[in-house]
Amino acid sequence: MPRRLAALCLGLLPALCSGPLALASCGREEAPAPGGSAAPGFQVALLTPGSIADGGWNQGAYDGLRRIEAELGARISHVETRTPAAFEEGFRDYASRGYDLVFGHGFEYQEAAAKVAAEFPKTIFVTTSGSTVRENVAPMVFELEQATYLCGLLAGRATRSGVVGMIGGIRLPSIESTFLAFRAGVEAGRPDAVLRESWIGNFDDSAAAREAAKALLEEGADFLIHQANDAGRGVFQAVAERAAGGAEVYAFGTNRDQSAMAPDVVIASATLDLPGAFALVARRVRDGRFEAHPLRLGMREGIVGFVWNPALEAKVPEAVRAELKEVEGRIRSGDLVVPRGNF
Repeated sequence: MPRRLAALCLGLLPALCSGPLALASCGREEAPAPGGSAAPGFQVALLTPGSIADGGWNQGAYDGLRRIEAELGARISHVETRTPAAFEEGFRDYASRGYDLVFGHGFEYQEAAAKVAAEFPKTIFVTTSGSTVRENVAPMVFELEQATYLCGLLAGRATRSGVVGMIGGIRLPSIESTFLAFRAGVEAGRPDAVLRESWIGNFDDSAAAREAAKALLEEGADFLIHQANDAGRGVFQAVAERAAGGAEVYAFGTNRDQSAMAPDVVIASATLDLPGAFALVARRVRDGRFEAHPLRLGMREGIVGFVWNPALEAKVPEAVRAELKEVEGRIRSGDLVVPRGNF
């Protein structure tokens, strides 16, 4: 290779492999935050099933990884994995390099975690959802159902058409469970409501999610909730387009406060404090206090929340807002147990 061309290629490498989005493609570790010091022997990695720029599920996990870096001084790394084979490869790669804790971000990581954990007993594997437990494997179980129930109750009370829709990415038990709770909330608010459900089969195809949302809106739905990760942008786009045409239609955000993504139509969000949960687990692992059992995290623990879009909250009658606040209090106290799936 000519010397000038070689120099040019070398000069491009830092640019191509810099920034948070480069981690998945370049497959490198991040250096500890400036001013921090990496704890010897404490390394934490994250596998996500999609983009960490999705504004929801995966971005929240990556924010959790960065909090672990900032608060615990850990050496961190992230890789995007989309297939069961890639799940297993990612777990095995990090464990073989001596990582102490590896997160698999989703229900779908359980089988691969259990398989690889048997080969690397010194590494702790944590999945975010699921029920698989081994000596060095445990799930964090986020009770997002508590917040999607409140979203459903709001939709049931506020719907004008009596039709409410749900759009999912891949049909996983953890996602179906949040829809089960949403459905229960809608029916509590309006027993005669009609609920429509649509699955696009992936978490990335915003165009497919937009078309699914448009179809539900055509069927009369005036409230839509999604569990489609990055593809959820398409749901917001379809609802915003319908609202721009004069229709009174709304959407719910999930996993993070997503009101900023579509401020005119996202009326509220079912949220998870993923950074807080990740830091909690990492601290336990670092301090030798890891226990192999499901860690359930909900409203009582401050991890799950129901967050209004302040720009739209006033559109909801005061009596409905008061009811939602009262029901949320009952959920937090344990007086009301929200329906959830068996997983």
